[in-house]
Amino acid sequence: MSVLLQIILPIFALIGLGYASAKMKWISEEGLRGLNDFVFRLALPCLIFNGATTPHPGGGATAFAFFTGCLTAYALAILLARTVLRLKLGEAGTFGLNASFGNSGMIGIPLVLAAYGQQGLGQLLAIIGLHSLILLPIGTVVGEMAHSSKAPVLKILKATIISVAQNPIVIAVAAGFVVYQAGVPVPEVARNFLQLTGMAASPVALFCLGATLVAFDARRDWPSALVCSALKLLFMPFLVAVIGWLISLPPLPMKVAVLTAALPTGANAFFLSRRYSAGAERSGATVLLSTLLSLGTVAGLMMGLESWYGP
Repeated sequence: MSVLLQIILPIFALIGLGYASAKMKWISEEGLRGLNDFVFRLALPCLIFNGATTPHPGGGATAFAFFTGCLTAYALAILLARTVLRLKLGEAGTFGLNASFGNSGMIGIPLVLAAYGQQGLGQLLAIIGLHSLILLPIGTVVGEMAHSSKAPVLKILKATIISVAQNPIVIAVAAGFVVYQAGVPVPEVARNFLQLTGMAASPVALFCLGATLVAFDARRDWPSALVCSALKLLFMPFLVAVIGWLISLPPLPMKVAVLTAALPTGANAFFLSRRYSAGAERSGATVLLSTLLSLGTVAGLMMGLESWYGP
């Protein structure tokens, strides 16, 4: 228990510090944008590329278990939104994305690194490499279908591919995969630069996440946000655990896959909902509420995984 607190509390303390800094105006909006750009355009790509080019076991089975559960949660959430909550297609698509798109970058990377080290990060990279490539295009297509049913399919697909291909994290994963598979050695000077720059990714990303949460308000849409948070924090990791058990996933990949499934909703889901004016308030409330609740749910899940599979 004390080990878990040593891992989780510093992470959420940094999120809280970022929130307080933005709330008290200790950091300007321009400064926050600069920190966000540094994290997503340089620090996180360096961390991911360094991890992707470091020898690690393949994570194909980990990714299979995660995305089978993830896409199942996405489909069921849309079905729930359409049939029970009676939401329009665009809002239902956002609801499904809120229930399945986790914050694997800002929270997942520092959490997995702290808990399972570089071996755990290797498994996580197999998920991150496909996370945005799978979920964001699906969310974009659903959003475009709802926003403009007359839009040509090829135009939608082209815009989606270009958007994903320009994502620095996707580029880092793809470049790291190519370099690793080709057996190209990374020079020691470059490796030191990647490690030094990548070390800043986790703390700065957590700080920025906390500062970003100030813009979200859960008071108006908290009932549906609570339902969506329960799907993301509880139902999706349950699905991934069942699938991992069915395919006999080894302990470390199982822990990484289930823990990643239990991460709170990522802000990209909110940005996509705002782009298509489809339930942005509900999405922002879900990001905030799921992040706050994840302090307890993630801690409980890690305790369960540790007792079941060992440290």
